[in-house]
Amino acid sequence: MVKPVEIGNLPPLSRSESLPRESPRPNLLRELSEQAILETIFREGPITRPEIAERTNISKPTVSAVVERLVQSQLVQTAGERPGRRGRTPLAFTVNSAAGFVVGIDIGSTRLRVAAVDIYGGALRELELETSRGGPRAVEEQITGAVRQIDRELSGRHGDLLAMGVSTPGVVDPETRRVTSLAWHVSATGEFDSLATLESRFNVPVLVDNDINMAAVGEKWRGLAGGVSTFVVISIGAGVGMGIVIQDELFRGFHGAAGEIGYLPLARDPFDAHHRKLGGLEDEIGAEGILTAYREAGGSADSAREVFEAAQGGDTAATQVIENAAQRIGLAIATVCAVIDPELVVLGGRIGGAADLLPAVRATVGRLLPLPTRIETSILAERAALEGALAMGLREARSQLFSRERRAAVS
Repeated sequence: MVKPVEIGNLPPLSRSESLPRESPRPNLLRELSEQAILETIFREGPITRPEIAERTNISKPTVSAVVERLVQSQLVQTAGERPGRRGRTPLAFTVNSAAGFVVGIDIGSTRLRVAAVDIYGGALRELELETSRGGPRAVEEQITGAVRQIDRELSGRHGDLLAMGVSTPGVVDPETRRVTSLAWHVSATGEFDSLATLESRFNVPVLVDNDINMAAVGEKWRGLAGGVSTFVVISIGAGVGMGIVIQDELFRGFHGAAGEIGYLPLARDPFDAHHRKLGGLEDEIGAEGILTAYREAGGSADSAREVFEAAQGGDTAATQVIENAAQRIGLAIATVCAVIDPELVVLGGRIGGAADLLPAVRATVGRLLPLPTRIETSILAERAALEGALAMGLREARSQLFSRERRAAVS
């Protein structure tokens, strides 16, 4: 079954999440001790056996026995001697970086990114392809082929594939994890259910979530939201969406559609039937909307990026289009802040991440809200969703390592 994801306590896992949930049994204390030792090595390594005993309050003989067995099972490796101490120079230990690897997948409207990291999050391999226009099945085959290529390249030196995180457009049902609707950029029907087959093909856990939710996870892990418990990520590119994090938990809503701000009625005519598919705000400030507005103003361009370039060159029509877009983005942010009151708003995506927008967006929000709102441009740019997919895959993979150690403990 494809598993849901949560944002709280991104890798490494908290102690409470790594404890076994089975009913008590005779060797439970042994299991807890071994898990505590493995997690301490993971969290604080390189670390010596005396230091592990001090951190965990587990006896030194028990620590030594467990560490020896972890080394033999290739979950832990030596990291050299720790100099500068009296008596015997103790060995330090770390979790073996070849204990396995994780794959993250980001399905964009134009680009498909597939990346692999080791158990520490260190980059191993990355592929980038043009997203197939052949529908969901063709995209699924692209993903399968890319993952198989990475698996062949890495499995010999870095262990087994442990888990996958998938960032996908569309609404992901909170219960079934199916992409039920609104994935218009990869599916003519808006549905995209074929991702569930990844788990059966590779026999590893697959964690699937909406791309902007994954971008929020990425921002929490490696972006501007580290240390921030309540924030939103607003992505503007081919589509418009928002990821919501409240008290370190992703908020998805009843249908899994929380954050679909492309449907905010902030268009010139919010009741225009044309907005029913993608939403009034997305039709106005998404890539196609910006391009259309520029052409209607007499400009000539083939992409939204060219409109931004024209504005930078002093083109009056392009400048006006960008200013109007910035104002609508500001209106959307003010609406969101009035409801959620986030500590931070992160702007990303090919359009939202444009530095030219930020001053005008901030000015609009400042005119509308009495309380100050921190609005920043993402430092992860278009990699935010991929980083989120990797983070969630890592969280699951580390849990798998602890489970593997539990199974070894009772065998």
